[in-house]
Amino acid sequence: MTLDPTLLEILACPDDKGPLLYFADEHALYNPRLRRRYAVRDGIPVLLVDEAEAVDEAEHERLLEHAAATGVHPTFDA
Repeated sequence: MTLDPTLLEILACPDDKGPLLYFADEHALYNPRLRRRYAVRDGIPVLLVDEAEAVDEAEHERLLEHAAATGVHPTFDA
């Protein structure tokens, strides 16, 4: 299940209020500035800082490469 494009245009990180990268194939939203991954469960973004997953350097690089390879763009222009 993918997120509605209109919803994606307004989704922001709850911590720094910046744009996120949406990985539909991984059911996740990612903040590359803070290196946090937020789950998307049953089509609902779980944008709670306490439930975010911290991402290490290797995973950060993988996600950025995956975004570039698949055309994933930020949810909005900051």
